[in-house]
Amino acid sequence: MVMAQRRAGHPKTGDPKAGHPKNAGTRQRLTAQDWADAALAAIGEGGLAAVAVEPLAARLGTTKGSFYWHFAGRDALIEAALERWAEVATEAVIAETEAEPDPERRLRALLLRTTDAVIADPLGMSLLATAADPRVAAALARVTERRIGYVAALFAELGFPQAEARRRGLLAYTAHLGHAQLGHAVPQALPTGADRTRYLESVIDTLLHRG
Repeated sequence: MVMAQRRAGHPKTGDPKAGHPKNAGTRQRLTAQDWADAALAAIGEGGLAAVAVEPLAARLGTTKGSFYWHFAGRDALIEAALERWAEVATEAVIAETEAEPDPERRLRALLLRTTDAVIADPLGMSLLATAADPRVAAALARVTERRIGYVAALFAELGFPQAEARRRGLLAYTAHLGHAQLGHAVPQALPTGADRTRYLESVIDTLLHRG
């Protein structure tokens, strides 16, 4: 997580920590992570432009004082939110996937799970739509490389040569993104229910085919 700093010019009254939510009688003791999560929710709903301090404070049921306790400004919050996205949507998923010892089952479970998740959550598509922003572009580049690299490592563990494992990892990720794009833009183009599960399994079978 990006280290956040309290703005030096934040006004104080009496106790130097009077602006901190722990001392202001608020309902919650908000953390920097709470603010980052709220920023991610806003990005999913309205893109990067939706990250604004006052609306986020209202969403969290607190004041701007809580924000300035944790962050120097909006840019620091955006950086923290992007770090949080990488942590939750990539590193945590990989960590859970690693609990399965069999690499093929790990690969199948990962692709099925993440394809379901990306359609249910608009955040990934919203970030892709704001890739012109340098901060988002950098985060997308890091996360994309981490994801493709991990899937490629699974193919390598299954015995594919390194170059072929990388190619299949990239192919798996582009199939994942294409499925996600259709799921958000033209959902009727995709099969549903049991047909959808069979379709995704057939995609994975194709990726695993040795011929």
